[in-house]
Amino acid sequence: MIKYSLITLIFSLLLGVNTPGIAGDARSDESAAGFYIPEAQRRFSEEQGCVEPTEEMRANHMEYILDQRDATVHEGIRTTQYSLNECINCHVSDAPDAPRADSEKHFCNSCHTYTAVSIDCFQCHADRPVKTKFQSRLNEGPGNE
Repeated sequence: MIKYSLITLIFSLLLGVNTPGIAGDARSDESAAGFYIPEAQRRFSEEQGCVEPTEEMRANHMEYILDQRDATVHEGIRTTQYSLNECINCHVSDAPDAPRADSEKHFCNSCHTYTAVSIDCFQCHADRPVKTKFQSRLNEGPGNE
């Protein structure tokens, strides 16, 4: 029993030592933690790159996505600031050969694979940006003229 507790403690300490690598500066190579983090493809606005500072998004992005989902599904409120579509539009390439959600090179999956967190967003949502020509058709629907 003591050996198991000691092994668990050592393993936890080792994970704690490696965890700050996730919060390091993003770049499109290997991160300090040893996994690939793709660079963003676009900016949220001229003033800021992302909707929140990088450290904030890394720590709390799931809360923002879940809150946005609830506002959209339950209250009909659709905004772009924390929408999954906007995350994909900024962080994932729309090139024909861009990585899909099951690839370790996909923006979302790169960190989720490293941290062993399963994501099921892309069972329903697109894992790459919708092409601009299709977006304009979607916006031309009834009442959007």
